[in-house]
Amino acid sequence: MKGLIFITHQNERFNYLQSVAIALGGGCRLIQLRMKDVSDNIVLQTALQAKEMCDRHNAQLFIDDRVEICKTVGAAGVHLGRHDMSPADARALLGTGFIIGGTANTLDDIVALNRQRVDYIGLGPFRFTATKKNLSPVLGIAGYRNIMQQCCENNLRLPVFAIGGITANDVPDLINAGVSGVAISSAILNADDPIEAVKKFNV
Repeated sequence: MKGLIFITHQNERFNYLQSVAIALGGGCRLIQLRMKDVSDNIVLQTALQAKEMCDRHNAQLFIDDRVEICKTVGAAGVHLGRHDMSPADARALLGTGFIIGGTANTLDDIVALNRQRVDYIGLGPFRFTATKKNLSPVLGIAGYRNIMQQCCENNLRLPVFAIGGITANDVPDLINAGVSGVAISSAILNADDPIEAVKKFNV
């Protein structure tokens, strides 16, 4: 896995499915449906529609947190935060045919997730972001360089995606630091032209 992961949210301009359509329209092929504080039924119905949209664009849909919904809709995989189901338990439920991602803030987090055989890492935050509650310590570019260097030294080869308040101008430095891609939400949906913004993040 590499490139851009778009993480859905809704604002005063766009709802969740509209945000999916924007990402797909800009060429993003990795979509994470993230719907915090919403009932399972609403997430399920939204996920079913998002899956159809992604299939039409040959894109992969990932479900944030809701492992059983991921399995029900046949999504490509699930992304698990620090307080969600453990990757090991998710693997037991899903089997081997699904991609599992995990959230990390430190090298120790990555080591622990690697032991649980996740397929990729969301590492952050890069800087402060209002999209995420209970934010972990901000890493900055130096933090990414340090952690990615330690990953190399410890032979940890998992794809790592930077996340958290990233702008298009940050992407070259982050890729140079060794990440496989970036995960973006607000910087796309808050842009004057969101579809063009997606294209700027397609690394």
